[in-house]
Amino acid sequence: MASKRKEEDEDRLDLMDLAEYAKRQRWWNKVFGQNSGPIAEKYSVATQLAIGGVTGWCAGYLFKKVGKLAASAVGGGFFLLQIANHTGYIKVDWKRVEQDVNKAKKQFKINTEKPPEEAKTKMREVTTFVKKNIVLTGGFAGGFLIGLAS
Repeated sequence: MASKRKEEDEDRLDLMDLAEYAKRQRWWNKVFGQNSGPIAEKYSVATQLAIGGVTGWCAGYLFKKVGKLAASAVGGGFFLLQIANHTGYIKVDWKRVEQDVNKAKKQFKINTEKPPEEAKTKMREVTTFVKKNIVLTGGFAGGFLIGLAS
């Protein structure tokens, strides 16, 4: 009777092939462990820091490179404009430029008195995201600063 019961117990147990189980797991689960983080996908804290740090570094590095390119383009354009003005190829009405700049400053001051409702809504969404995913955003911020420095 005992041998018959033992055979029934073995039939009920599902055999699990560990090699197949390991193949189905994500690589970050193998490295950092099972999910326990507050993010919607429930990644571990180490996974969130790693993903946030890597994406932050990439964004910071690209921001640095694109920023240098944009600054060079603006500075070079202004330099060429000054050379063209100095040599007489073009004439710039600097009084009109100053008037337009002052007009733009006044409009900017008027529009910044009260931010539009869309800006408030977006700010609330960003604040909520940061609060829910503080580890991920912290990793991103750190990675971003490292990317800017590298």
